[in-house]
Amino acid sequence: MEIVILAVVIAVVVLGALSGLVIGSRRKKQLPPPPPAAPDITAPPAEPHVGEEAETPRDEARRTIEEVDLPDATATAPVAVEEPPAPVIEIPEPTAGRLVRLRARLSRSQNALGKGLLTLLSREHLDEDTWEEIEDTLLTADVGVQPTQELVERLRERVKVLGTRTPEELRGLLREELLTLVGTDSDRAVRTEPETGKPGIVMVVGVNGTGKTTTTGKLARVLVADGRSVVLGAADTFRAAAADQLQTWGERVGAHTVRGPEGGDPASVAFDAVKEGKEIGADVVLIDTAGRLHTKTGLMDELGKVKRVVEKHAPLDEVLLVLDATTGQNGLIQARVFAEVVDITGIVLTKLDGTAKGGIVVAVQRELGVPVKLVGLGEGADDLAPFEPEAFVDALIGD
Repeated sequence: MEIVILAVVIAVVVLGALSGLVIGSRRKKQLPPPPPAAPDITAPPAEPHVGEEAETPRDEARRTIEEVDLPDATATAPVAVEEPPAPVIEIPEPTAGRLVRLRARLSRSQNALGKGLLTLLSREHLDEDTWEEIEDTLLTADVGVQPTQELVERLRERVKVLGTRTPEELRGLLREELLTLVGTDSDRAVRTEPETGKPGIVMVVGVNGTGKTTTTGKLARVLVADGRSVVLGAADTFRAAAADQLQTWGERVGAHTVRGPEGGDPASVAFDAVKEGKEIGADVVLIDTAGRLHTKTGLMDELGKVKRVVEKHAPLDEVLLVLDATTGQNGLIQARVFAEVVDITGIVLTKLDGTAKGGIVVAVQRELGVPVKLVGLGEGADDLAPFEPEAFVDALIGD
């Protein structure tokens, strides 16, 4: 009996053990895998296999980036900053070559007056009606009343004495009288010769629209072509475009430009330009003033202030008045007002190629008592030239 009980107990124990093993195995399969053990940062890196190089943390990072096909942030190339190109210095056309070209242009635009006069003088009978037509022709060309009367009187006397007239004689007669009217004994040189301790100082004045700033830039080209060093003073502070335009003209020929803030004091800019011209030893300082309306008394007074401030450095050598040749008698009104404010020493006639009324040369000289020194005969950079009475009269009467 005892033996049977013992066998039963052993069997129960064995069955219980087997059941525990089965249940433990099932639980093991259902549990998630344990997290990986944290790397031991104190442990030395693993030795590479033979023939391999040790992988650094940077290599590992790069390999990881390459595996996910991302751009390499460490390989960013520096951004190149392009500097603006330096302005190309132009070589202006020499004065001699420029004059030959401009004489031909002047002849094409001005010979209507001379041809009209020659046609009238060639009539067989020069009666009063013909002389009135001659007067009308001269007045239409803006010669002016007083100069016209003087010219007609001299022509009548000489034609009366001459008697029979050939075309060549008439042409020579008319040329002599027109030269007398225009004047050949005036000093038409623009005074820009530097003196000891100071450059030549030229102030350019005129109303809006006459081409004043452009004329200043073209005059700089003429001076540079003659071997002068130039400083430009952008004293037209009321228009930022005027200062920009003048600076562009200067950069093209290597002339330095002094400018101030927009709306600043023009007299201060002019003063600084002369001061800098003296410091760097420039030959000439050209001062471009604002395009004053001659009806604005306050602005005209300010122009007088610019002149007075500049003369604290040194006296002005030239004050050039720029007039539009196409404006006719209105240009004479402008000339009178400017002459009252500043002492005009010379006249620049622009757009002379755009009008057949070349008589304005005579009229404005009579009005101011100063000579025409420069003429503009086109839109090109080298279309400004010294005024030559002989070439002008030859252009009037044609070939």
